[in-house]
Amino acid sequence: MTDDSKIVLQCQQLSKSYMEMDTKINVLDNITLKISMGEKIAITGSSGTGKTTLLNLLGGLDTLTSGSVSVMGKKWTDMNEDQKATWRNKYLGFVYQFHHLLSEFSAIENVAMPLLIAGMSVKKATSYSKEILSKVGLIDRCDHRPSALSGGERQKVAIARALATKPACVLMDEPTGNLDCLSTKAILEIISQLNIEFGVSFVLVTHDHNAAAMMDRILSLEKGILGSKSSSNKKNMAIESC
Repeated sequence: MTDDSKIVLQCQQLSKSYMEMDTKINVLDNITLKISMGEKIAITGSSGTGKTTLLNLLGGLDTLTSGSVSVMGKKWTDMNEDQKATWRNKYLGFVYQFHHLLSEFSAIENVAMPLLIAGMSVKKATSYSKEILSKVGLIDRCDHRPSALSGGERQKVAIARALATKPACVLMDEPTGNLDCLSTKAILEIISQLNIEFGVSFVLVTHDHNAAAMMDRILSLEKGILGSKSSSNKKNMAIESC
């Protein structure tokens, strides 16, 4: 049984649908999911099955049709937009296929941004951002803007930014989708390292079987229904030679 005191994110009977002309389109159907502290979960499935929609609903970025989603015991539906933004910045991190870094700011400034939004002083935010960038192997690239970084380096900065506020859970949508094999390996190893060091949970939407194999659980989303695909017993797959 799952210890509810260790649940960081959960959804209960979550459904999402919309109307197209006179037809009801069911995107997600009655999904129940609990994510524990420090747990790594992969969500796989064909394109167009609702994986990104599910991730957005978990992060409070979309409106559900029925059911509930809660983060650290608090439901998104019980919060207004300002409260959602505060809660999201405190407890969740986000990483996407495209890094979404601010082009006019350096790597360290991008990482520090959520800390400054949370009210941390510039000096403290800068110091902590350097520490996080060091953990992802970019201490020598702190002052470089995104245009001067490789694709893998940009994604490392995005991961550092997602972890800056020490969130309970990081939601990742195809974070290795645009990367070559070596960069993908580096990102997966960083995820595993930071999971152990910080105890942060990860929810990873991916088409990459090696990435999924690094997670503790692999779930499959097909036709709006979420089910268990297999347990992850092949974690060495993700560190094979490219």
